[in-house]
Amino acid sequence: MAPSDRFDLKPAGRTMMAVVTTGNGGYDKLVYREVPIPEPAAGDVLIKVLAAGVNNTEINTRLGWYSSSVTDSTAATAATTTDVARSDGGWNKATPFPFIQGTDCCGIVAAIGPGGDPALIGRRILVRACMRTNGFASMETIWMASDFDGAFAQFVKVPQAEVFPVDCAWSDAELATIPCAYGTAENMLHRAGVAAGDHLLVTGASGGVGSAAVQLAKRRGARVTAVTTAEKAGALRNLGADHVLDRDAGIPADLAGTHDVAIDNVAGPGFGAVLKALRPGGRYVSSGAIAGPMVALDMRDFYLRDLTLIGCTAWDEPVFPNLIGYIERNEIRPLVAATYPLKAIADAQRAFLEKRHVGNFVLIPPA
Repeated sequence: MAPSDRFDLKPAGRTMMAVVTTGNGGYDKLVYREVPIPEPAAGDVLIKVLAAGVNNTEINTRLGWYSSSVTDSTAATAATTTDVARSDGGWNKATPFPFIQGTDCCGIVAAIGPGGDPALIGRRILVRACMRTNGFASMETIWMASDFDGAFAQFVKVPQAEVFPVDCAWSDAELATIPCAYGTAENMLHRAGVAAGDHLLVTGASGGVGSAAVQLAKRRGARVTAVTTAEKAGALRNLGADHVLDRDAGIPADLAGTHDVAIDNVAGPGFGAVLKALRPGGRYVSSGAIAGPMVALDMRDFYLRDLTLIGCTAWDEPVFPNLIGYIERNEIRPLVAATYPLKAIADAQRAFLEKRHVGNFVLIPPA
């Protein structure tokens, strides 16, 4: 397809509309306003944003949830948040307020910096938000929308090396569901070495990462037990889940020692039961803790059964190229729960925290 036939790629002026997050706090910290369009330097490209996904991480960063002073769930923290600056509330260091969030970007390359590849102009792309700037041998990362301006805007500037052209029939909104949720899920499966025949327990299975993990695990030939609410059980079966557990009923005791891998971004009070569900030699993998970061760990469950605990933040080198291939070969499918105009970001985040949806919300900037 030729997206450049549908859009004027050149900025009409020197400013654009964006959502600027002004500090730690509530929805009033999300300010929709006019800001300068970034200029691509050598090694950069300027992207015209077509759609930008909504994720937990943007809410967590605004709340300062990553601070060690926060011990509650994302939803509880959002309900009680105050405008208290948390210097350790970001991923790597103090969040660079005011700045533009937006980790998921589907867009078109509108301009390139000096020395860049002109063949990219007009290509529809996804941006790899997790950037291993010191190479993949180092776990050091910087993240678009956590460490520098992201995609909640009409334009975003990113390193050319993090731009991945994608050729498919998916809509812009569908592509915008992929980077953070599917990148995180694929990275978890990659790190855990998930293969055909493995039996996975996936908590929070109706969310962006959880639903991605279900699809990606089934693609690898694994069996999946998904944990979700009763009203979402049918949707998870449609995604390929072999078994579905009611989240409110908890994980039954008779499942102890029956799973090879746990994909758990929920944590909180249910952590112990998830760990007990693993068989000897099992792998527990996490990249989040939406139900709360503080857990009770019985060390005997850990060491007596030779479990491996795997933390996943930095995306490994094969992850994003793998996803592009899965999309282009129609091996996965997107789950767009709803779309909102960019200026309605607060409404999108409120709906996101209600957790009534399956998949991802997407914001659409003005043309």
